[in-house]
Amino acid sequence: MASSTIIPTRMELTRLKRKLVTARKGHKLLKDKRDELMRQFLIMVRENRELREAVEKGIGDANRGFALARSSMSDEAVRVAFMAPKQRVSIGVSYKNIMSVNVPEYSFDTRTSDASDMFSYGFAFTSADLDEAVEQLSGVFDKMLKLAQTEKSCQLMAAEIEKTRRRVNALEHVMIPQLEEDIKYITMKLDENERSSQIRLMKVKDMMLEQAHHYEEREEARAARKASS
Repeated sequence: MASSTIIPTRMELTRLKRKLVTARKGHKLLKDKRDELMRQFLIMVRENRELREAVEKGIGDANRGFALARSSMSDEAVRVAFMAPKQRVSIGVSYKNIMSVNVPEYSFDTRTSDASDMFSYGFAFTSADLDEAVEQLSGVFDKMLKLAQTEKSCQLMAAEIEKTRRRVNALEHVMIPQLEEDIKYITMKLDENERSSQIRLMKVKDMMLEQAHHYEEREEARAARKASS
């Protein structure tokens, strides 16, 4: 239904037609954006699933290693082994733009580049199971960070997809049909006004012809009277 505030003028018709063209272009661009976001999102979801499986397996292996180490070492020896860590990790965050979505990219740096610094204890009083567990947990850290990055990216992408979907639906089901209805209403009113104007002009023409005809008849009668006299 056409809006009750629409003024049926040619200027308004031109404005609405331009607005409709812009709305259709925006609708196409948003649909393309939504499709590309969905493609990128599905890629991230697959990557996230693979990373989660790898991280869960790595953490499971590390936990089994710690359990074996606890069975061969006393609780006090395990606590002392991790009392004074030698390595320190700092995490940095940068952002990458994917289809107007700023997704995070996590990176980490260690205090030293020596791989042996991840062991905060000497090997004389600890079991090999503890060493393997620490090494397994250290190896899975990079994947854990990558998993956190992909999960956060998936959340942001999903929110943007939903927002874009709502905009596409609003244009497709509300704005564009309303503009088309308003244009149709104004066109109908302008055509109706044009037909009314033509009818009025035809009536005026008929009245003028009729007056001219009567005028000629009067002139002929007057001329006839003068001739007879």
